[in-house]
Amino acid sequence: MANFSLTLKNARIAQGLSQNEVATILHVTRQSISKWENGRGYPDLDNLIQLSKVYKMSIDNLLSENPNLKKQFNLSDEQIIQKQSQSKKINTDLYQNTDEGIILIILSIVSGLIPPIGIFMPLYVAWRNNKYNSLYKTINLICIIVLLISILGTYVIIVDNWLIPARTTIYQIK
Repeated sequence: MANFSLTLKNARIAQGLSQNEVATILHVTRQSISKWENGRGYPDLDNLIQLSKVYKMSIDNLLSENPNLKKQFNLSDEQIIQKQSQSKKINTDLYQNTDEGIILIILSIVSGLIPPIGIFMPLYVAWRNNKYNSLYKTINLICIIVLLISILGTYVIIVDNWLIPARTTIYQIK
């Protein structure tokens, strides 16, 4: 198991990918990739096929160090070839994830409506953003703008309410 997990980790590093990027490509969680690389579990056959495509390695090369895992899948070479032909094409292109990009933009802009929240939410959005989002650079720009506007808005609220309260005189109309 240790050899297989080390093979997965080395293949990922050789491709210059982070765990988060591989998880985004495979549509699994980053924790799943970590679990496979730390030897706490195995990917299922579909994910193994997708990993072989992402890492540009054959399944035999991935499993060569671990004959027990090969037996666990209990598949012949013909069945693996058939599964590979049935599997969908892996999209490793950058800027492919349109849904998450749009959601992050909306989240960042809406958070700017409430100045104190608008300071923290764009930081979260920028952290959550990755190069596979369709609007990667736009999201970063919007986060910076919303952050600056929210800092200014929060400053105005603090100054007006606590530091230098307005000296407004109210006259009663008779």
